[in-house]
Amino acid sequence: MKVHVDQELCQGHGRCYALAPELFEPDDLGNGFAIDEGDVPAELEAKARLAAANCPESAVIIIEDADDATEAAEPT
Repeated sequence: MKVHVDQELCQGHGRCYALAPELFEPDDLGNGFAIDEGDVPAELEAKARLAAANCPESAVIIIEDADDATEAAEPT
């Protein structure tokens, strides 16, 4: 999983870095941005989803891993 903050949408509410400081930091204007190229460790996926769900501008975007989507789509 990866996260991305759409800078066109971000208004600097700061919920992403307040809820998941391991994944987001503020810039000089207070707008959030993803750290570590947006890579989300498995143990922080719930925090990434929480940050996305709490962004009032829907600027936090979750990018699922292609491998995970492929595995989930394969019949058992």
